[in-house]
Amino acid sequence: MGKLLAFIYGIIAYTLFLVSFVYAIGFVGNVVVPKSIDSGTVGPMIMSLVVDAALLMLFAVQHSGMARRGFKRWLTRWVPRPIERSTYVLIASLVLLLLYALWRPAPNPVWRVSSPAGATVLWGLFAFGWLVVFLSTFMIGHFDLFGLKQVWLNLQGRMQPPDKFRAPAFYRIVRHPIMVGFLIAFWATPYMSVGHLLFSIATTGYILIAVQLEERDLLAMLGEEYRRYKLYVPRFIPFPRRVSTSRAVGETVATK
Repeated sequence: MGKLLAFIYGIIAYTLFLVSFVYAIGFVGNVVVPKSIDSGTVGPMIMSLVVDAALLMLFAVQHSGMARRGFKRWLTRWVPRPIERSTYVLIASLVLLLLYALWRPAPNPVWRVSSPAGATVLWGLFAFGWLVVFLSTFMIGHFDLFGLKQVWLNLQGRMQPPDKFRAPAFYRIVRHPIMVGFLIAFWATPYMSVGHLLFSIATTGYILIAVQLEERDLLAMLGEEYRRYKLYVPRFIPFPRRVSTSRAVGETVATK
């Protein structure tokens, strides 16, 4: 019964992730969803920016803090290990939904692209960024990343296999394609408002800090394999590689 409840818990957490992820596309793009980054009641700009900055800080602290190895060790003293990842996904999704609900718009324009061709290019980049994010999660194990694999194995009475170092597809070009996709999606817009600019700057700053913390953990966990990977594969921006990535990292990117 405990394993079945853990599996149901994992499904609930994953469902909330899907809702928060799909809503994020509409929220940032100002499309379809009832409340987006520029919609809602407009209040005093300074107060709106303060509230929005606090919401972004809450997400950054939760999202990065709970991902650290030390926090995971502490959490598993209270939460069964098979649902540790699902718990992280659940809380991260709830924090995102809270951000959407409490976000205060600051729709004053920073830039507006009036050219139909230019707007089409930016919308294409926006869609491309989200596609990169989505595809990248499957390249390193989508269901592992969001906790479903752990609760499924637990339901079957099987052990979670140890993390292995792999560099598939996009991960042979940049070390953090998920973050690259987010950066493209957050900045590619034909209409950049003050609120959207705050969101893009804050999330960019968070990404720059978070990947350094993540890489520190990966180095501690994977050692020389990841150190060699860092040497030959750039963090965000592709550049000509000095040697073949295949030769440098073999068939071996780390799953979170």
